[in-house]
Amino acid sequence: MTSSAPRSLQIPALAIVAACLAVLAGSACSRETKAAPTRAEVSRDPNLFATEHPELFPTVRVETRDLPTLLTANATVTPDVNRTIHVTSLGSGRVVDLRVRLGDFVQKGKTLLIISSPDLSSAFADYQKALADELVTRKALDRTQLLFDKGAVAEKDLQAAQNAEAKAQVDLKTTEQRVRVLGGDPAHPSQQLVLRAPISGTIVEQNVAGFEGIKSLDNTPNLFTIADLSQVWVVCDVFENDLGDVHLGDAAEVRLNAFPDKTFRGTVSDISRVLDPATRSAKVRVVLNNAGGELRPGMFATATFRSRKLRPVLVVPTTAVMRLHDKDWLFRKEQSRFRRLEVQTSGSAADGWLQVRQGAQAGDEVVRNALDFSTAVAEKKE
Repeated sequence: MTSSAPRSLQIPALAIVAACLAVLAGSACSRETKAAPTRAEVSRDPNLFATEHPELFPTVRVETRDLPTLLTANATVTPDVNRTIHVTSLGSGRVVDLRVRLGDFVQKGKTLLIISSPDLSSAFADYQKALADELVTRKALDRTQLLFDKGAVAEKDLQAAQNAEAKAQVDLKTTEQRVRVLGGDPAHPSQQLVLRAPISGTIVEQNVAGFEGIKSLDNTPNLFTIADLSQVWVVCDVFENDLGDVHLGDAAEVRLNAFPDKTFRGTVSDISRVLDPATRSAKVRVVLNNAGGELRPGMFATATFRSRKLRPVLVVPTTAVMRLHDKDWLFRKEQSRFRRLEVQTSGSAADGWLQVRQGAQAGDEVVRNALDFSTAVAEKKE
C-alpha cells in the first residue's frame, strides 16, 4: 500500500481548490448580478392603483340616457341691432353745448347737443325769403282777381298771377321742410341746431366732444349710437365641427363671469352662413330679455346649447369625475384594483349627472367619489 502524502502538502492543495471554487462562485454571482436588471425591466402602470380595502369606495355604473345634445361656446353680449340707432347731424357746424356722455341713459326727445350751424342759418334765410315772396304773390293774385271780376284785366293775367302764387307756395313749403329736416323750428328762427334723441336708450358710442367741428353728413361718423338694452344679443363662436349640433330654436343657457351663480335662458335666433376664416367658426345669436339691465354690452359669457332632438349619451355622477391638470378623470374598478381613465365631458345632465363623450363605456364600474379615492391613494403613497 502506497503511503499517503504528507499532511503539510494536503493543506495547500485544499486551499487551492477552495480558491478556485470561490473564483467560480464569484464569476457566477457576477453573471447573476448583470442579468438581474434584465428581469426587472417591467415598469409599473402609473394609472393602476391597488388598495387593501376596495369595499370602502362605493362604485356606480356608467349609464346610457336619452338626452339633448349639449354644446358649450364662448360668447359676448352685444346690443340688439334692430334696437340700435346711429345719431347723426344733417347740418355742419360747431358744437356749443354737449349735454350727454357715453353710458348715459336718455329718454326720447332729450337734447343731446347743440350745434351752431351755418347750414341752418342758410335754411332759415331761404325760408324767410320764400315767405316774403309768397306774401307778395298772394297780394298780387288778390288784386288781379279783383280787377278781373270788374273786367279790367284779361283772363291770362289772372292765370299768370295764380301760377306765380302756386310757385311761391311750393318754394315756401320746400324751404320750410328743409328747416325742419335740419332740426329747426320755422316759427323760431335760429342758427343753433338742437340734436335730440330719436329713441329712449343707452348711449353705447360717442364720437364727438365739446366745441368740435361737425362736418357734412357724407364724411363724418355718427355722433352717437343709442341702444335699447331691454333686449340684447349674445353672440357665440361655434366651431365648424360643432355646427351640426346647433339648430334654430334650440334652447340656450347663458352664464356670465359677473354673475356666476345666475343662469339666463334664451333661444337660438340666427346661425351665420359665413365662417370666420381665421378661427373657422360661425356666429350663433341668442336673444335674451334684459329688462333688469344686468347684461351690458361687451360682457364675456359662456353659452350652453341644448338640442331639441334626444340621443343616447353616457352619463356618470358629477362626483365620479375628477379635474386634474386641465383633464377629467374616472377611476374604473378592475377586480380588486382601480384604473384611472382620461375622459371628455360635455356639460352637466339632470340630477347631478355629467355627460361623458369619450374615454368610458356603458356598464363600466367607476368610483362614485373620485376625489375621496384620489386623496386616499395619495396618503397611502406618503
